[in-house]
Amino acid sequence: MKPNDEIQKPIRLIAAACRNMGIGNDGRLPWNLPMEFQYFLNTITAVFKPGKKNLIIWGKHSWFTCPESVFPLANSLNVVLSKKLMSVPKHAHYLCEEFASAVKLASRLPLSDHIETIWILGGTRVYKEALEHPWCDLIYLTDIMADFDCDVFFPSFDQNIYKKQNNYPGVPNEIQEENGIKFRFQVFRKES
Repeated sequence: MKPNDEIQKPIRLIAAACRNMGIGNDGRLPWNLPMEFQYFLNTITAVFKPGKKNLIIWGKHSWFTCPESVFPLANSLNVVLSKKLMSVPKHAHYLCEEFASAVKLASRLPLSDHIETIWILGGTRVYKEALEHPWCDLIYLTDIMADFDCDVFFPSFDQNIYKKQNNYPGVPNEIQEENGIKFRFQVFRKES
């Protein structure tokens, strides 16, 4: 294999959205759901083969609103997308100007040998680009079953293309409740 050949890696989106598909407000999550946040962290850091890592792609605003206490993330390499930053932020591993260059980073030698999954952590524009990428196969979208004021939203997607899965392996199926807020873990799979 030549260094410029691309090795396809699964691209997966993960988010939690309330009834109006809001995912954030004023640079923060509008809800306090530690169990849901732990599920999110466990999902993006899980690898199936020892020694592998996941490449996590963050928009600049998503990166800087994440609590610093979660770093370092196990089994993870972090890429921050920004056209304005001049250096790699603390706790990140790479800085890319655009989504396509981050995907190329994960799919070309030598890094591709070490990457298992590409996870997308937002924001809206990054999610939109990932949804349009042919390697995108799954959306992990927690349904926060309540109304919250939000100024950032998960993009709409075609549920005839991304079909909701019932009883997806490793994903709790029952409605959860924490701090008086009900939520449900969901997975949507791209139908080919």
